Amino acid sequence: MGDSLNPTWPRRLASILRPDVTRTVAARRFAAGSLVLLAAVAALRPDPAGTVTEVVVAAADLRPGVTLSATDISMERRSRATLPDGAQTDATELVGQTLAGPARRGEVLTDARVLGSRLAGLSAGPDARVVPLRLTDEAVLDVVRPGDVVDVLGAPEADAAARPRVLATDAIVVSVSAAAATAGRSDRVLLIALPAGAAHTVAGAGLTQSITVTLH
Repeated sequence: MGDSLNPTWPRRLASILRPDVTRTVAARRFAAGSLVLLAAVAALRPDPAGTVTEVVVAAADLRPGVTLSATDISMERRSRATLPDGAQTDATELVGQTLAGPARRGEVLTDARVLGSRLAGLSAGPDARVVPLRLTDEAVLDVVRPGDVVDVLGAPEADAAARPRVLATDAIVVSVSAAAATAGRSDRVLLIALPAGAAHTVAGAGLTQSITVTLH
């Protein structure tokens, strides 16, 4: 009886070291509760380092050539470390612009995803221009895709015997129009990027010549 009321130091040490189910369960519950509390605090606290930002993403799968509307895009919070260069942060600046290539739902939209000087520069150099072409053989438009490299050929429409000549080489396809035919006339257009000099030559030839392209 006396030993139990006044245990020796070896017995006290053994008691401390001996597993106690009650203490173990309580400790585990306390640790779990602390982790939940820490997770909640981390989720609610602001982002002091600015590691997350809102960017414009495609709200649905989008086809090339579509004119972007407010329902085609949305804003999402993404980590800055994962964002591509040129990621757009203002949705209003993209409304009304033409998408240069297909985009999947949730894809971050950049300045190179819409038609404009930035896309032309990335495709064909700092002095690049985007040229619209109506091809004599529109079946070609069914096989070319944005990013393809093509050569442009032309022949005078007034001379059926004239041999086609190469107007420009290494043009980059930036968009292929998907407009449906109306009143027996198709409105489909191929947009290509070329250095300024070659772009002017091709644009001028398109006014008087039959135009086609060959794919690399």
